[in-house]
Amino acid sequence: MTSENINQNTTLATVLHLSVFSQFFIPLGNFIFPTLLWLSRKQDPFVDHHGRNALNFQISIFLYTVFLLAAGAVTFIYFGIKFSIREPLFLYEDSFVIENFADALPFFITLGVFGILLLGLFILELFTVIHASIRASDGKLYNYPLTINFIGPSTPDDNNHQSHQSKNEQFNDTQKQTT
Repeated sequence: MTSENINQNTTLATVLHLSVFSQFFIPLGNFIFPTLLWLSRKQDPFVDHHGRNALNFQISIFLYTVFLLAAGAVTFIYFGIKFSIREPLFLYEDSFVIENFADALPFFITLGVFGILLLGLFILELFTVIHASIRASDGKLYNYPLTINFIGPSTPDDNNHQSHQSKNEQFNDTQKQTT
């Protein structure tokens, strides 16, 4: 590989990591732009590694966020039902007044924990994407923390499509070798 080619690959890998910040301007930009950049140079092992890791991390963060929001919604509904059991299911002016703060304290603690976890995921995403882009610009590999590998590494057979043989051809080749 020439130094110009390596420089282009590090630049592309850096831009690939930083393109996830497009999610703040374009819905699903954190999936669309890294995928397009990754697929443009997927045959290069350096870009392939960074592209797979960036997409796996974004999918993982998305799933963690959905899980936390769903658990928060279930908690909100649970406490809403718990608070309204003593009252009829009609809405009045004072329907949402909680007379005893101790009854609502577990709700506020749970709400605070979910908020802190979501904020932690956001901060983790910011720092790890910046760290990954710095590592990519230095020409080093980077693996994101807390990542589920949805897009696994490519196998050598994926890159060389001409080496595929049918089962019969493989069997015939082994027969020729033994005779």
